Amino acid sequence: MCKVILIGADIALLEGLAQTLVGCGHEVTFAATMSEAAAIMAGDDAAIVVASTDAVEDAGPGATLPLTANSALIVYGKSHGEHLFLPPKLQRATLAHLVLPLERQRLLALVQSFDTRSRTTGRSRREETKEGYQLEF
Repeated sequence: MCKVILIGADIALLEGLAQTLVGCGHEVTFAATMSEAAAIMAGDDAAIVVASTDAVEDAGPGATLPLTANSALIVYGKSHGEHLFLPPKLQRATLAHLVLPLERQRLLALVQSFDTRSRTTGRSRREETKEGYQLEF
């Protein structure tokens, strides 16, 4: 299960994406701005941030997220011409530029691939086992 943070102002689009991602077993959180997403990411090990081009532009050229080696950024717009210049730190962490909702299946494939890769390399959140865990027959 991967944690996905959706950032943007188009509530209908984000709700549709959230339903698709939750249906595939991912944990979804919403944020209105990049700074709000940064606060949400503060203590998490693995997360994918899916941010609209408007949210990234509103954050300005000094926009940052606490992205680690096990985090990624996906930027989306509503047309193929909406590629924007990202600060170098965010540009290196950007996994893809998508056109949503047109490329919804590509988003899902990227999230699932990221989740599989983070589990394979050991970068995902480790599930803690409870003390005194016993199998019941």
